[in-house]
Amino acid sequence: MQSYSLEINDFCCSEYTLISVHTPLNDYKLAYLLNKYLGIKLTRANYDLDFNNNNNKSSYPVFEYLDKELDNNWFLITNVFKEKRKTDLTTLFEESDVKTYLIPEKKKVDYFLKIEGDFEYEYIIKTLEKIKYIPQIATSYTVETDTLKSKENLIF
Repeated sequence: MQSYSLEINDFCCSEYTLISVHTPLNDYKLAYLLNKYLGIKLTRANYDLDFNNNNNKSSYPVFEYLDKELDNNWFLITNVFKEKRKTDLTTLFEESDVKTYLIPEKKKVDYFLKIEGDFEYEYIIKTLEKIKYIPQIATSYTVETDTLKSKENLIF
């Protein structure tokens, strides 16, 4: 009798492309423009990516679109969490912004667009071209996920 074993990696979707987006837009405005230019339907997810490291809590909003026709999952995630903290020093401004990053090695990236599924490379190129037509976006490009040290933050 043959026996089969499953590993934890069998349950994980490792087929995804990560696109970085540089823009000063708010997340909901970016989601609206991506929907308009890409023909998708990103909506605010009912969950956030929450992290608690060294008593620093950070929360990253997530927008999602599950394309049942092409069997793709789209996620728009902010890379920057800003928190106002009171300073102990008496200065002109008593609060300062502290930034925490979802992917710390990519501090200049504002948002990540994660596309899960099995698709052709040409599909990603066409998607990037459409994103670059959006006037409010400075640039966008694919990110090699194998080189990221904190890629486990993208597993959700």
